[in-house]
Amino acid sequence: MSSEEIVLSVKNIEVIYNHVILVLKGVSLDVPRGSIVALLGANGAGKTTTIKSISNILGTERGDVTKGTIEFMGERVDSLSPNELVKRGVIQVMEGRHCFEHLTVEENLLTGAYTRKASRKEINESLELVYSYFPRLKERRKSQAGYTSGGEQQMIAVGRALMAQPSVILLDEPSMGLAPQLVEEIFEIVKALNEQQGVTFLLAEQNTTVALRYATYGYILENGRVVMDGTAETLASNEDVKEFYLGMSGGDRKSFRDVKHYRRRKRWLA
Repeated sequence: MSSEEIVLSVKNIEVIYNHVILVLKGVSLDVPRGSIVALLGANGAGKTTTIKSISNILGTERGDVTKGTIEFMGERVDSLSPNELVKRGVIQVMEGRHCFEHLTVEENLLTGAYTRKASRKEINESLELVYSYFPRLKERRKSQAGYTSGGEQQMIAVGRALMAQPSVILLDEPSMGLAPQLVEEIFEIVKALNEQQGVTFLLAEQNTTVALRYATYGYILENGRVVMDGTAETLASNEDVKEFYLGMSGGDRKSFRDVKHYRRRKRWLA
């Protein structure tokens, strides 16, 4: 893979909260143009912190990237403000389906175009594009967002990001709290946006089974480290991934790093 194909590159970053708590320990990953890359792992593995490191919003939570670099289109962006990064085309959809509850669905979507210098005609065209992928939002365009369902609020969050005309969307836990049917619907829309609009996705997801069906490549995090990476097909067929991430109950789950079979593969620890 040539460097020109990499739109987002995270290189050996460490993150510390409150000046003392080490959360990420040398995380590296690459996101090729036009791909869907999944960050996988259990709750607390470091997925959300990685996403927030890239979008530069760690400072609001007393977190700092203390080592390593983050590059977008070959340029370092770890010192940019979140707003500057949005203007460059990197948009985060935060965990928890954040929306402005007192605004209508359409007003929420329009806030996504705030950073653009676009005419009303261009914004209306973007709005119709969003509605073409989320017809349910068009039906509820005048409804107050706070009274929409969890699935519809997730659609609002993704649609609002799309209004900014992003090249990369950082999608944090899109399946959280949603019924399986809605999860499939959201991921199908992600796939369509990727294939038809050329949007690159880096998504953090606990639902490994679903994520690997739609992703092109994946990184598995545990305790703030990348313990394995590979194509989605390779990860889905890996016996260790099957054992520890594809259906094993949380109560019985041992640390992936404690397995002798895993320890023999020193390259995962690099």
